[in-house]
Amino acid sequence: MKVENAVYPTADGIKALARDTSSTKIAMLNLLKFREKAVYKDGRPDVISGREAYQRYSNAMTKIVEREGGRILFAGRIAGVVIGEIEGVWDVAAIMEYPSRAAFQRIVTLPEVQEISVHREAGLEGQLLIMTESL
Repeated sequence: MKVENAVYPTADGIKALARDTSSTKIAMLNLLKFREKAVYKDGRPDVISGREAYQRYSNAMTKIVEREGGRILFAGRIAGVVIGEIEGVWDVAAIMEYPSRAAFQRIVTLPEVQEISVHREAGLEGQLLIMTESL
């Protein structure tokens, strides 16, 4: 199994979500790996950890998601791997629920989300984002 962290989804992946007309709620499992030190592309002199930079994004994003009908189901520090083996465990796991795939796509492409994403990009070394739905 190939595992590759990334910071942004592919354009094709986002477009596919927008085309999906299902009204089924989805939950996104976020596996987050933070940079030791935040790296802002605009060169701002903030000397903070990647975790702190991501927290700036997360605080604002949670409010936006809740305003748009979603919610956070869980967030916690990853304490270890119990089954399986992986090199370089993530730092945090979070699960966000969205009203639908199209709602997720709409939310993540809002201009205000684009504005706060500078903190996400500065703080993340990479992540996996796994979409789930009820059985």
